[in-house]
Amino acid sequence: MAIIAYKPTSSGRRGMTVVDYSVLTKGKPEKSLTEMLRRHGGRDGHGRVSIRHRGGGAKRRYRLVELGPTQFFTGQAKSIEYDPNRSAFISLVATKEGAKYYILSPQGIKPGDTVEYGEKTSVNPGNRMKLRSIPPGIPIHNVELIPGQGGRIARAAGNSTQILAKEGDYGTLKLPSGEVRTIHLDCYASIGTLSNPDR
Repeated sequence: MAIIAYKPTSSGRRGMTVVDYSVLTKGKPEKSLTEMLRRHGGRDGHGRVSIRHRGGGAKRRYRLVELGPTQFFTGQAKSIEYDPNRSAFISLVATKEGAKYYILSPQGIKPGDTVEYGEKTSVNPGNRMKLRSIPPGIPIHNVELIPGQGGRIARAAGNSTQILAKEGDYGTLKLPSGEVRTIHLDCYASIGTLSNPDR
């Protein structure tokens, strides 16, 4: 991942930098995993403009990203895509049975890599398992706070957390903010640091 710096051909271009999106797979999002994202900026309960100069912008479709352990599967990463609703990139994973899922894309994952969601899997980027199966010190993301709740911690671009210690049924995690927190080891987390760190 790199930062593109433009030449100062005008006042607006001077000092302008953008993230290089060349690592992303070209094409449209998986339609079955998207839904309409309705906006109501500046509107009241009747849909009338009550605050002026709000709203507009490009239309977005919401990508249904698998954040929890509701599905256990083994699949292959098909693409790495841009998501306009979040700062990290997402990956499309397809299983042999034909099911498709969007997951938060960690650094180092490429199209063709295998992704596993289960109680205990191998420690590879993108795999998801219980905290009790993850060795301390390994970067993890999309961590649950309550078992079965779905990922809540470390979901932004370039973020990760790690397990400092385990004692009994609880583990001590150091969050991206620096806070140290105790979380039940039956909570799920994904391996790796999230993509788009230059953001």
